[in-house]
Amino acid sequence: MTTNQFFTLETDENGIVIITMDMKDYPFNMFVSDFLKLYFETLQVELAKPEVKGSILRSARPEFMAGADINLLLNKPGDAEAFLKDLLSFHEQSLKLEEFKKPMVVLINGNCLGGGYELSLMNNRRIALAGSYQIGLPEAKLGLFPGGGGTIKLSRLFGLEKTAKIVLQGQTFRPADALKEGLIDEMVETPEELLAKGKAFILANPQVEQPWSNPKHKIPGGGLKTPSGYMTMVGSIGNLRKNSYGNYPGLNYALQALHDSIDLPMNRALEIEARYFTKALYSDVTTNIIRTGFFGINDAKKGKSKPKGFEKKNVQKLGILGAGMMGAGIAYVSAKAGMDVVLKDVSVENAEKGKAYSENLLKGAIAKGRSTQEKADALLNKILPTATVDDLKDCDLIIEAVFEDPQLKAIVTKESEPMIKSDGFFASNTSTLPISRLAEASVNPEKFIGIHFFSPVDKMPLVEIIVGKQTSDETLAHAIDYVTQIGKVPIVVNDSHGFFTSRVFGFYNFEAAAMVLEGINPQTIENVAKQAGMAIGPLAVMDEVSIELILRVIAQKESLNENEKQLKDFFQKMADAGRLGKKVGKGFYDYPEGGKKTLWKNEFVEVKAEQTVSNEDIAKRLMHAMALDSYRCLEEGVLNTTLDGDIGSMLGLGFAPHTGGVFSYIDMVGIQQFVADCDRFLPNGNQWEVPQSLRDLAAQNFKFYTGNTQNWTKK
Repeated sequence: MTTNQFFTLETDENGIVIITMDMKDYPFNMFVSDFLKLYFETLQVELAKPEVKGSILRSARPEFMAGADINLLLNKPGDAEAFLKDLLSFHEQSLKLEEFKKPMVVLINGNCLGGGYELSLMNNRRIALAGSYQIGLPEAKLGLFPGGGGTIKLSRLFGLEKTAKIVLQGQTFRPADALKEGLIDEMVETPEELLAKGKAFILANPQVEQPWSNPKHKIPGGGLKTPSGYMTMVGSIGNLRKNSYGNYPGLNYALQALHDSIDLPMNRALEIEARYFTKALYSDVTTNIIRTGFFGINDAKKGKSKPKGFEKKNVQKLGILGAGMMGAGIAYVSAKAGMDVVLKDVSVENAEKGKAYSENLLKGAIAKGRSTQEKADALLNKILPTATVDDLKDCDLIIEAVFEDPQLKAIVTKESEPMIKSDGFFASNTSTLPISRLAEASVNPEKFIGIHFFSPVDKMPLVEIIVGKQTSDETLAHAIDYVTQIGKVPIVVNDSHGFFTSRVFGFYNFEAAAMVLEGINPQTIENVAKQAGMAIGPLAVMDEVSIELILRVIAQKESLNENEKQLKDFFQKMADAGRLGKKVGKGFYDYPEGGKKTLWKNEFVEVKAEQTVSNEDIAKRLMHAMALDSYRCLEEGVLNTTLDGDIGSMLGLGFAPHTGGVFSYIDMVGIQQFVADCDRFLPNGNQWEVPQSLRDLAAQNFKFYTGNTQNWTKK
């Protein structure tokens, strides 16, 4: 037996080489170049030996290989040509192994994803252990596509249609489903059987050939020049444009790689895949998605923003004041995390209605096979509906989720605060009201904090934690512990009116409303917003929020500029006309019962016959408005880091995911172009005034990020 930093190698009595991966210098087995070079060199030597009948690749760890080192994908070499050269060398070496025509088997015992699955495709037989882990190619979720041979090899195995679906959707499967789909060849129940089956295949098949190396092999569905192949490609291009509006170059490159390679020899096809993969990897979109969507969100979920020096503290007993939509949702996710929850409202009947929300969610989960009645009963038993404040005694945390009325919040704070444990704390779930002002009702303002959930709580991953003027670091640390305990993604912001998410999202809505007042076609505004990557059009958003709430938020502002005064008058006209939004069946849209919503022909504004503003500028005004105010939040100290702004905008505002968030978006546009655009939009209102500090950064051609490094620091 020989051992190195990546694997051990042994040859059994039958002449079968067994390579067992155990990458001790890595958190898990990774698809990295140093391992691959040594692996190829080793197999070249071993398979050349006449006495060797074949090889087995397996893992000593509870997973096979979970993919590439994502950190290396983000902080990639500066020389794209050098990267491409290494990738082409990798393909050359993998094809050389096929020339031996000796059986190579991979034994999959756990997660086999991305590069790990591409490594398995180099083998002639893929045998997996039964289980609930994942097998497949999720690269699309990072803005990429399989570039280690996976895209090309799957197209040879499955044809264009099935390959396009797997690659563009980033599909992964549990072993049983992977077997049905053809991603693996066999599934067994025990590790012992796994090894035995691998050896049996090698002994029974002394000579093998990969399907794509066999000149008689026919691609399922035919190549590009067949009617089926042509229609598949046309349909895939159409679906991709419809679903992503061309915002994800990696997916476009995937289709191009399939289109250009399907009828070519394997070595040429792999070269085409490698060239397109390199283009995808070096695109801004991929960098943004990896930085914010992978590292940023995952680090936040681990509580990386938690102040140092405080041990982790779990909430055992949670009190919730208010059993409405928000309170009910908080109760569900907290009970699901194992907490005992006291759900208090003004009456037991109201509290029971709040608990029924969890019951309905669990019924749906059972119907879909995602839970059992036993698990549902256990969760429901953790929620105590009550109207009695004494039931809150000894809570580690109490969260008030009552109506957005400062006086009401003060009343429930004073009533319930004495019930908290001596080392516990109090939180307000408010979306706009300043935490420092609400904390005035508390006898312990240093233990008072904002925890802003998003609706629906069970689905929305973001939680905005708001630090008041007197909130202690210890309270902040415990709040982050609670949010990570329930599996949510926390960002930390400092107190101000509207905090970060509510404040910035207002600029998206108000800019859209301003364009309606200018006579721009509302349908164009909605379409362009979605084409820019926003989850939902701004007019539909305002209907969901309700015009009534928007007016209430405007009324809370101490002073209004001219643009805001015009918008207030416009919203008031809508409210007076009964157009309060979706809840009443009419707002910017009409919502006929049982029918499809349609945009209202606004009687207060005349739509101009000719479009005077380009689609590009409509998109920029919607996106730039949010990004510009996000910078103001950074400058004012509402935000502590650019990454919090990027995570918050993506998860809380539905800001175009391909941009990586508001600050990554400024980097994509280019800070000098961004400032020039804002100056050009200034005639549309003083919301476009650029802070001098941003102009100074533009003069330096500043970038908020270099790879995973945040360049902006507090002054």
